[in-house]
Amino acid sequence: MDEIKIKEKVRKYYAQIAKKQRSCCSISCRQNPVDREKGYEKLGYAEEELKSLPEDVFSLGCGKVELVSIKEGGTVLDLGSGSGFDCFLASKRVGEDGKIIGVDMAPEMINRAREAARKGNYKNMDFILGDIEKLPVADNSVDVVISNCVINLSPNKKRVFDEAFRVIKSCGRLMISDIVLLSELPKVIRESELAYVGCISGAALKEEYLEMIKSSGFKDIEVVEEIQFSINSLVDELYVKEYEGSTVSIKIYGIKP
Repeated sequence: MDEIKIKEKVRKYYAQIAKKQRSCCSISCRQNPVDREKGYEKLGYAEEELKSLPEDVFSLGCGKVELVSIKEGGTVLDLGSGSGFDCFLASKRVGEDGKIIGVDMAPEMINRAREAARKGNYKNMDFILGDIEKLPVADNSVDVVISNCVINLSPNKKRVFDEAFRVIKSCGRLMISDIVLLSELPKVIRESELAYVGCISGAALKEEYLEMIKSSGFKDIEVVEEIQFSINSLVDELYVKEYEGSTVSIKIYGIKP
């Protein structure tokens, strides 16, 4: 698929999710609100964290971005922030003197996040409409870049990591959760639009993904967690059981020297 067409399909798909307020890419996919709460807990979110969130936000993640190393007063940038789920959690860490920036390509997601911030009287948050391959953020301006199951949707992942490296300050951190492949997927999945917006067919091979991060300049890159992720649970219409186990959710840390 053409890169422009890919981005437009992704934007439209997630705009619809923002309107419907339902999670599609995460382990909590196609579940009712009670089951979604259990799904979030399976991803690693604590009950007290979930209770602290505005009621109108939801996660599309494939894992949990660990926020424990975020320091008070710091600036955090979320790539593909959606309705702001991880941003609102990070805002507790940076405090009133810190800042949270969320960037997303879907106006509907940005509007939802901004409204939740307004209702909750969050003063340290800024949600910006933009492309994560061309971030509307200044050089060397953020302490931490986070992202949860979004970079796999980008047709130019290397460009995303280059941009992340550009905006992070020296000694700043990259902390992401994403879906990668352990083996090549069959043509029927690679060419499926449903599989693409469902976070599968756009995913890169694990070693290629890690190499892109390294070649962008990050050091001390570490895969701190790897979890098997079912193709059928993400895009159940395909039913390709023989490729079960070829997709995994990984949690990665990296440092900008």
